[in-house]
Parts: sequence; structure tokens; C-alpha cells
Amino acid sequence: MPLQRRIPKRGFTNIFKKEYSVVNLGDLDSFPAGAEVGIQELIDAGLIKRRNEGVKLLADGDVAQSLTIRVHKASAAAIAKVESVGGRVELILP
Repeated sequence: MPLQRRIPKRGFTNIFKKEYSVVNLGDLDSFPAGAEVGIQELIDAGLIKRRNEGVKLLADGDVAQSLTIRVHKASAAAIAKVESVGGRVELILP
């Protein structure tokens, strides 16, 4: 039997895939108003279990106070929600 028929076909695994830890806006209520929220603060608060290649901010939930949030990626809806309450989203390079 030829070799290509004997080898199992299981699909493709992209070795260059980037994994992002996801943080929702509703999870940021534990921070006080005017706080600067970065990667280390999210780890200390228990919102991120391990440090992946980056952190992505999603717009699930609402934010009540103005925060300065430093993440690697953010959705457009999340940026709009944070800026509507007077906060700021800063994108950092991985």
C-alpha cells in the first residue's frame, strides 16, 4: 500500500496561529473609576488565567466608569462603549 494511504489524515494545524485571551467589558466593573487597566492588572484581578500572545477586549456587557484600558486588540463596539463614558482604549503591540 502506498505511503500516502497509510498515513492518517487529520487536518492542518497552523503553527503561526495567535491565541488571544478574551476580556469582556462587563468584567471590568471591579476596577475603580479613572483606573489604568493593563495586562498585569487583569492577571492580578483573575480575569486572565495565563499570558497568551495577547489580550482582546470585547463589547459584551457595559462599563459604568471611565477607564484607561491597554490591550493588544479591541473590537470597534468595545472602543465605542468605553469612549462614550469618557474612557480610553490604547492598543499596544504584542
